[in-house]
Amino acid sequence: MRAFCLSFFIPLTVWAAPEDWFGIQVVDAKSGRGVPLISLTTTNHQTYVTDSAGWIAFQEPGLMNTEVYFHIHGPGYSVPKDGFGYAGIRLKPKAGEKTEIKVLRHNIAERLYRVTGQGIYRDSTLLGLDSPLPRPNLNVGVTGQDSVQALSWKGRLFWLWGDTNRASYPLGHFHCTSAWSDLPTAGGLEPSQGVHLEYLTDGSGQMRKMAPSQEPGVVWIFGLVTVADPGGTDRLLGHYGRYASLDKRVEHGLVEFDEAQGCFVPMLQLGDEFTWQHPEGNSVRVTLPEGDYVYFTGSFAVTRVKADYGSILNPGAYEALAWSEETGQYQWQKTLPPATQEGEAQLIRAAKIPVEKAHFQVTDAASGLPVIIHRASIQWNAHRQRWIMIATQNFGQPSMLGEVWYSEASSPQGPWKKAVKVASHPKYSFYNPRQHSFFDEEGGRIIYFEGTYAETFSGNPVPTARYDYNQIMYRLDLGDERLAVFE
Repeated sequence: MRAFCLSFFIPLTVWAAPEDWFGIQVVDAKSGRGVPLISLTTTNHQTYVTDSAGWIAFQEPGLMNTEVYFHIHGPGYSVPKDGFGYAGIRLKPKAGEKTEIKVLRHNIAERLYRVTGQGIYRDSTLLGLDSPLPRPNLNVGVTGQDSVQALSWKGRLFWLWGDTNRASYPLGHFHCTSAWSDLPTAGGLEPSQGVHLEYLTDGSGQMRKMAPSQEPGVVWIFGLVTVADPGGTDRLLGHYGRYASLDKRVEHGLVEFDEAQGCFVPMLQLGDEFTWQHPEGNSVRVTLPEGDYVYFTGSFAVTRVKADYGSILNPGAYEALAWSEETGQYQWQKTLPPATQEGEAQLIRAAKIPVEKAHFQVTDAASGLPVIIHRASIQWNAHRQRWIMIATQNFGQPSMLGEVWYSEASSPQGPWKKAVKVASHPKYSFYNPRQHSFFDEEGGRIIYFEGTYAETFSGNPVPTARYDYNQIMYRLDLGDERLAVFE
């Protein structure tokens, strides 16, 4: 009896060594690069998802050393179907061995890696493989992050997210989170490898609240922009909103990053009458004959302000793009609200805007069907010598908010006409895309963008483990022949 009791209470911990796992790497059949976010599902519904290097570490009692069929699926990639219509592969998992599965890419954009969250290189770690990140599986407790903004400031890259999920409790961090990283030209990782995020933390080593508030509700910051103050010091500004719910804003105004406090502080509170006279969405600097401006892109770049410190802090300095019946063209002005895609469509139906002068009636270059833009990121592209837009579609197919489109125009405000779908996320959302022009390669031929991958608004009842509510990076080759419709 004594021996039984002793053995019963002895804690037993068994750690699987790398040689105890069966390694499965899913790679792009053309490039040979590992593909993240590819699911392998057994016939009894056990699902394993590749990490950012395309690896799965498999070790399942009862399914080792025997033939196992895996259904293979993942947004934008596939394997051929067999005679019964199944897309998958039959493997015989053996501890210590590795195998490779090649998938065909249908997306024009190439999925590279997950930027945020837990377990970015989980399976690679279990298999004893190296990863490009110093903290590949948990960084200051972050398990999920929503809606990224990033810009170059003070010689480094400054990153900002909205809500952040954490490992320690179901309620996350709702006052924005930030991080620094190095530029690829200044010691940072190559953009094809990843982003080494150095989170701003508080005294306890936890995520720092970047928009602290004693009032109830969540605080989000958008429209980040850097400008020099009258003394020549670069300042980081944006627009904040405090929300009681997703669609109920109770306070808003302008904020500035205070380097002494290490967070954003309110500079100007705005009344509800200021619906558009402030930074929003993604910002981009535009040089015109009359001077430098900052354009702000929600769905389209339809608000702007002179690129100086005083103007950004002055709601009366903002301009909106609106249709003028008097001149028969779009013009920048300060009285009317900015034009919208739906508003323009209504004016076209009312014969008040000629179709040939439309700026926002985006259509699928392949089918001619309309593309309703949800959110977008607009940048100048040196390779194309055009303004380019990466945008997500509202009410698209096969996902309501997961279809990503590419378009080009002669100016940041348009006209935007044709678009080509570059990435799809069936039955999932991929929203608030952000193009990172500071990562451009080969003179702008290769561009990078990321967005929030989330089951929110998708109708999908099963969130993807570890990937859900996180940022995923894509790479797009603007020399792809499928984008030749813009030439």
